Amino acid sequence: MNKSFVATMESKKDKVLSVLKNLDINFDIYEHPAAPTIEEAQKYWKDIEATHCKNIFFRNHKGNRHYLVIIEHTANLAIHDLEKRLKQGKLSFASPERMDKYLGVTPGSVSPFGLINDEHHAVHLFLDENLKKATKISFHPNLNTFSVVISFDDFLRFIKWTGNTYEFLQLYD
Repeated sequence: MNKSFVATMESKKDKVLSVLKNLDINFDIYEHPAAPTIEEAQKYWKDIEATHCKNIFFRNHKGNRHYLVIIEHTANLAIHDLEKRLKQGKLSFASPERMDKYLGVTPGSVSPFGLINDEHHAVHLFLDENLKKATKISFHPNLNTFSVVISFDDFLRFIKWTGNTYEFLQLYD
């Protein structure tokens, strides 16, 4: 693997950890093999005590609005059902170029921690109401070879710090 690529990826993680430290947010970090899908990640999460999440990055049909949807990793959600629940019109998955532009991440590493790169606060978050039950919550630190666990309260503090808009919705039953 290219050394500069590895350094760039590591710096993404380090930027997240630096922000958490500056916000005085305690975290645990776990290193594991690349986990670009939920199925792959579940192998490495089994011993990590936290609510693990599925993070899906969408755009509207015009491409002028972007949404990060966060649900528990075991939840199943059809895109047409999601469109009805979010009331944002037709949605499609954001391209890798949009992921990079708005969140500074690559496919398989989408995370709310990517919001540290959203300087214009262009991404709106939809958080599933069920996540409020979580004590601890886990996300990739913009690099899918690590998982970071923080308290749910600290997660909300991080989201408020980003300046991005967010709302809780019942996204699945």
